Amino acid sequence: MTNALPASRLTAADLPALRRRTSAVLIGSQILGGLGVAIGIALAPVLAAEVSGSEALSGLAPTASVTGTALLSLPLAALMTSRGRRPGLVLAYLTGALGASLVVTATVVDSFPLLLLGMAGFGAGSSANLQARFAAADLAEPDRRARAISTVVWATTIGSVLGPNIASPASRLFRGTAVPETAGPFAWAAGIFLLTGVLVSVLLRPDPLLTARALSPEDTTTASKRSLRAGLEAVRSSPMARLALVTVTVCHTAMVSVMVMTPVHLGHHGAGIQLIGLVISGHIAGMYAFSPLMGRIADKAGRLTVIGLAAGLMCCAAVLAGTSGGAHARTAAGLFVLGLGWSAGLVGGSALLTESVPQSSRAAAQGLSDLAMNTAAGVGGAMAGVIVSHLGYGWLNASAACLLLPMAALAMRRSLARPAPGKDTAGV
Repeated sequence: MTNALPASRLTAADLPALRRRTSAVLIGSQILGGLGVAIGIALAPVLAAEVSGSEALSGLAPTASVTGTALLSLPLAALMTSRGRRPGLVLAYLTGALGASLVVTATVVDSFPLLLLGMAGFGAGSSANLQARFAAADLAEPDRRARAISTVVWATTIGSVLGPNIASPASRLFRGTAVPETAGPFAWAAGIFLLTGVLVSVLLRPDPLLTARALSPEDTTTASKRSLRAGLEAVRSSPMARLALVTVTVCHTAMVSVMVMTPVHLGHHGAGIQLIGLVISGHIAGMYAFSPLMGRIADKAGRLTVIGLAAGLMCCAAVLAGTSGGAHARTAAGLFVLGLGWSAGLVGGSALLTESVPQSSRAAAQGLSDLAMNTAAGVGGAMAGVIVSHLGYGWLNASAACLLLPMAALAMRRSLARPAPGKDTAGV
């Protein structure tokens, strides 16, 4: 049975079944993990306002979650580098469960600092979901690597769509108890994260990263050469890896910056909560639902092609949303296209990074990638409010488009420097 077969005894004939099994486990964990994140984050600003007593502080709850996601990226990458994907993912989900429990406790004891600490731990759930896309690429065939990543990214759609819809009934279950109704979704999220951690711990065997290393003839390096510093050096020494890092960082920052201020922009132009929800739902659909298409394009046409597509789509989104004014349909179209561009950048950039560094340094380089993208997005989200308040929503979109220029220039440069047609990867 594949589940019990050590990596050292695997043969080429065992790999297809192992790939299918690994993909199924990761898809299941993404659905549950996405559900846990979405069911809790939907009411985070409301809960923060209730506990703090100030609407001005409501934005600190999602900010704490993003910060936690960024800060946990490196420790999780270090653990995965030394022990494999499974221990890292399990720890991330358990940390997310602990964070959600702290949020519930904070509402009971009315402690805003404890709430922010809990939200930071809650961000580990997002860290796990991000790292799972790389786990999908560990055993994938090189010409199907982007599709493997995109399939796991797509699975997040289910949880992200179901989560906000379950938030209301989850809240009602705690009516009449010491737990405020708005904290109910976080109690559910804690249980979901715990269940996801158990699922990964039991079923993600053998570990995909350790198996890939065991099957790789190049992987003869010592543990010291799998350090995070070695991952940084691997990225610095590969032009394609640098492009991949810039791609995921820029695309994520531009997307988050525009997305977080869109509800404010819509509200200023008379949109109600229901319309704002529909616009954001369309944006999320663009982010996740079409990721398999982006994976197919990346595998068939090349990583640089899909990165160029990401730049083009996100620039179009900036034009649509930035010039929308009070035209809500135009804003919705811009946010949908923005999600498509993010999907192309994440899938193409993640696949390019994975294959542009040596096998021994991949987990470390991938952790650095998640650290960079989440840190930059946190800064971008904070700056977005300043830009909108002083200059307006149109200038925010223009600024996001300008962020894409270095990425597009690097992609063009690498495309012109390709040694042969179709060879847009390095370090493979």
